[in-house]
Amino acid sequence: MNEYMTYKEACRVLGIKSYKALRYLINEGLPVIIIGKTKYISKQDLSEFMAKNRKVVK
Repeated sequence: MNEYMTYKEACRVLGIKSYKALRYLINEGLPVIIIGKTKYISKQDLSEFMAKNRKVVK
């Protein structure tokens, strides 16, 4: 299993259909790895980001 995901794979993992929603998460601090023109997101970074931003909504 690959540790790094493309934006398309990250959207699929998160269950979102829009790159706009993913860009919002990146602007909120989700780390991105850029190699040349290709951008990747680490599965571990995604898990840590989601855990750090967990909130209880009433």
